[in-house]
Amino acid sequence: MSETITRDAFVPKAGGVTMFTTTWCGYCARLKSQMTKAGVPFREVDIEHTPGTAELVAEVNGGNQTVPTLVFPDGSTATNPSLAEVQSRI
Repeated sequence: MSETITRDAFVPKAGGVTMFTTTWCGYCARLKSQMTKAGVPFREVDIEHTPGTAELVAEVNGGNQTVPTLVFPDGSTATNPSLAEVQSRI
């Protein structure tokens, strides 16, 4: 029996985010670069290599596996947010 992956497993500590990505996503690469330069801590999770995460991303995006999708310390999510939005929510 496989274990169900939930958003709770990816809620980060205060001050950081969890970022669902793929290796080929240009928007992901841009946001990762911006967050790194701004000193925003993040955990990157590749939805093509981490079982159950593509389904989790689809669940919070109306059935679409859209990345980057971020999870914030309060458990909320955002899809393709700006750096300013990320910083305001951590």
